[in-house]
Amino acid sequence: MLKKARKKSIGKVVHYYDKIGVAILELASPLKVGDAVLFQHGEQEFTQTVDSLQVDHEGIKKAKKGQVVGLKVGEPVKEGTVVLPA
Repeated sequence: MLKKARKKSIGKVVHYYDKIGVAILELASPLKVGDAVLFQHGEQEFTQTVDSLQVDHEGIKKAKKGQVVGLKVGEPVKEGTVVLPA
């Protein structure tokens, strides 16, 4: 039996705005526009490409470890959802 390689977490969802489909992420690793990410919460998961990032309503191209950023997501996510490289 093969084990899945454990990927290092990029961060986690700390809040989700359902009306606008935006997740607030607390980053444990850098993240930039164009990166492919995997959202994972229990058995639920989906991947998407980072199309835009915001800090304090200002668009940015890349974010550093420790920053809290807003990210438009294609599917609803829950607080505590882990974000991994896809």
